[in-house]
Amino acid sequence: MIRRSPADNGTNEETHVSNLLNALRSADLALLEPHLERVSVDAGTVLVEAGDTVKYAWFPCGRTLVSFLVLLEDARGVETALIGREGAVGGIVSQGRLPAYARAVVQFPGPMLRIDAGLLEAAKLESVKLRHFFARYADCLLAQVFQGVACNAHVLPLTQEQLAGMLGVGRSYVGRVIATMKRRGTLKTLRGRLMINELDDLKGLACGCNGLVRAHFEDVLKGVYPSEGEG
Repeated sequence: MIRRSPADNGTNEETHVSNLLNALRSADLALLEPHLERVSVDAGTVLVEAGDTVKYAWFPCGRTLVSFLVLLEDARGVETALIGREGAVGGIVSQGRLPAYARAVVQFPGPMLRIDAGLLEAAKLESVKLRHFFARYADCLLAQVFQGVACNAHVLPLTQEQLAGMLGVGRSYVGRVIATMKRRGTLKTLRGRLMINELDDLKGLACGCNGLVRAHFEDVLKGVYPSEGEG
């Protein structure tokens, strides 16, 4: 269930803290702030279903956690990423309202901020630095997805198109990254799957532990990844 919080707009309450939004330049945050809506979400709430049009970008706040689930042919869901206040869900990088390639479901309830995808796109058109900021976040999310593969499995049941759609980046971008890894011998592509050949190499490339994921975030988006002990 999604409920509007008592105060609909703004980011001042302590519980409505998004590290990702807080890392924006003040001028860029000012473009988004009037359009940010405060909501509270329950565990199990589906923010967007695979195949649905992405209408909002969602920013988890506080302890809220959202997972990306890729649905297999037998209806099982495979979690490919877990997003907290360091990140966002929805059309962050993609232009306009596009179909979602993965189900986004709330794992830990709490507050979120959301913005209409069209209004977000308008803000990105107004500020090239805002566009570049969210593009850097997409790079971090790609690292997080690959980190999850490195830690938990040797096969990721995702096509390149699905991975691109989940991240909100172009398929050509994901294709270039994967082609580089294939040349290194790190992974190979199968029909509808990515298979890991060199696990240690992938761990190094994709931030294979929480500390390295944090370091990657600090390199690309300093101050966004939660520090130790933050709840």
